[in-house]
Amino acid sequence: MNVLVTGITGFIGSQLASKLVTQGDSVYGLVRHSSERELKRLASIVSSVHFIEGDLVRYHSVLSAVEASDPNIVFHLGALTPVRLSFDDPYPYIGTNFDGTVNLVHSILKQSPNTRLIVASTAEVYGWQPSGQPISEDAMLNPASPYAVSKAAADQYIQMANRIYHLRGTIMRPINSYGRTWESGFYTEYLISKMLKQETCYVGAPDSIRDYMYVEDHVEAYLDVARTEKAVGGIYNVSPGNPVTNAELAKRLSSIVGFKGSVVFGSYPPGYPQRPQSQDPAYLVLDNTAIKREVSWKPRFTLDEGLKKAVELWSSRSL
Repeated sequence: MNVLVTGITGFIGSQLASKLVTQGDSVYGLVRHSSERELKRLASIVSSVHFIEGDLVRYHSVLSAVEASDPNIVFHLGALTPVRLSFDDPYPYIGTNFDGTVNLVHSILKQSPNTRLIVASTAEVYGWQPSGQPISEDAMLNPASPYAVSKAAADQYIQMANRIYHLRGTIMRPINSYGRTWESGFYTEYLISKMLKQETCYVGAPDSIRDYMYVEDHVEAYLDVARTEKAVGGIYNVSPGNPVTNAELAKRLSSIVGFKGSVVFGSYPPGYPQRPQSQDPAYLVLDNTAIKREVSWKPRFTLDEGLKKAVELWSSRSL
């Protein structure tokens, strides 16, 4: 099949593209003017991907990409994602995450209306919810950051377009993923990179409860949905169902790494962009019943198995 991937240079996008190339699809990637450094995640498959230069915030740029790739499926993973930075500068998030999604929707409807669109949303759209119960897809959206608002608005637009314009869109709402080897700005990777160096770690919200999903399980969820026609029009939480506190995650990684340094609970790293504490949901755990039942997806990795693989990845590169 012809497959267009937005956000192909990102963490999940690059992993997904590798899988698509391996299974024999013709893969197209929408990229802004990119340096060689930005393409390093795709080094092993760069000769097998058709890159189309463009920008999600420019409608005719997106329309040209859809025309050039003539896709059977579009995986829309392109987004601006650093949650904490969105509080101080929300406008780029609205442009990329909401306007960019609208541009893609109408490009598909105009150029290739039978194309399936699989959209990466986020668990952040749920925001504040009653604590203690996993959140299902029909929960009211209460986004707790400008980033989450931009993604929730995009979700609503997809749902409207499915009904009004007969778009063949599917919304995926994944929980926190880990398994990066290039970035240490995410919680799990931050802890791993610091612990391997035996440096002091900071856990800013030790009692907050989250799910954590290994990258391979995340990517397989997209592929499983793409293979499932009945998933068209659906909304799916993507979560392994392994809730732990941030403090417990730090303790598990400490044991795996053999960390001898100190962990400071209740304080963020010096200079770390602050997320307003009153806005940070203490409990963000997703109910994965729907995707297991309707798509037959299930996680392959337990939390400890995934964390061990992530530590091995970081250990194998120069720190």
